[in-house]
Amino acid sequence: MVDFEVVELAETDHPEEGDTAPDFTRPLVNDEYWEDAALSEVTAEGPTLLVFYTMDGAFPGTYIWNEIRDRAWEEDHDLRVVGCSISTPYEHETLIEERDIDFRLFSDPAATVADEYDVAHDLDGMTGVREHRPAVFLLDSDRTVEYAWVASEWPDFPDYDAVEAAIEAL
Repeated sequence: MVDFEVVELAETDHPEEGDTAPDFTRPLVNDEYWEDAALSEVTAEGPTLLVFYTMDGAFPGTYIWNEIRDRAWEEDHDLRVVGCSISTPYEHETLIEERDIDFRLFSDPAATVADEYDVAHDLDGMTGVREHRPAVFLLDSDRTVEYAWVASEWPDFPDYDAVEAAIEAL
């Protein structure tokens, strides 16, 4: 069993249900290529689950993507699932291939998108190193937040059944 310390995270002022989620443009990676894309372009296609996670290869991100992949929400609902982390497009390509996931991932190495959503987390003992805390935002086509969950401790994971209930309620 892995031994790690649970860390309480600071309060956030993240978007809540009914708010309009901030738009952003970053490299969006899929299994074939990447290009700059705006979140608003993705949500214009229909309801979108925006998943913030720590980084590719870290156990929280791996666990989150395995669970979302296995639940197959995008196959059973009119839903786009996209991720966002500090990982580079090259790291995203590797994660997509190794985890056999069919999701697009935004690359946000400077964590500026995480700042806009107030989900950035400074890593203890590593000056200037930040990551995204786990967070899930279910957005409609106008980027209105229909469901929001943000981790309050590390590690912490979404209540996947609650996320699924919100998706089914759309």
